[in-house]
Amino acid sequence: MKLEEAILKRKSIRKFLDKTVKKETIEKILTLAVRAPSAENTQPWEFSVVTGDVLDKIREENIKKVRNFELPPKEMERMLVERPKESIYRKRQIEIAVQLFKLMGIERDNLEKRANWLERGFRFFDAPAAIIISSDNYLIEAGTFFDVGLLTQTICLAALKEGLHTCIENQGVTYSDVLREHLNIPESKRLVVAMAIGYPDWDFPANKVESHREPVENITKWYGF
Repeated sequence: MKLEEAILKRKSIRKFLDKTVKKETIEKILTLAVRAPSAENTQPWEFSVVTGDVLDKIREENIKKVRNFELPPKEMERMLVERPKESIYRKRQIEIAVQLFKLMGIERDNLEKRANWLERGFRFFDAPAAIIISSDNYLIEAGTFFDVGLLTQTICLAALKEGLHTCIENQGVTYSDVLREHLNIPESKRLVVAMAIGYPDWDFPANKVESHREPVENITKWYGF
């Protein structure tokens, strides 16, 4: 697969087939992905790759906490901070949500369906495997997040070569206590982001979402050309 094709085909998958992903395949993807750039070659990332019974237990405990409204303080704060209603960022967020909910048949006032949809992220979208990316706590957060962002995009593109798709998600690392318990991740590590990975279920309505991008001419200023 050519690079341009991979970039255009990459999308967030929100339901996967019940098909095992081999350890060797994920290892191959990560081996390629760690070639991603990082500031001063710090490579501030570590992986915890989880599947099977362990992943199922994490899903189960996550959902239990969601239903008990046990959101950590930082996550509560994040949920309360809204983008300005008239901003382009809020507009884009609403556009993708409207498209998703329409495809899934979720009415705006159907709280039960909306709650069920929310839970999917905490279940890693029922993917057969998940990748948890962590870093050392003492590293500067902003720089680390930037470097890990470069890494996650590279994982997404490398996965396509193996016929796999992904979904990058913050929900997967919301309950750090659950992950630390089951994956033996010490408090000295910062849980940065999670990725669901597997073979996509193309019959699932939400996987038909097509997100749009702002035309380059709208966001670029040229100097000296």
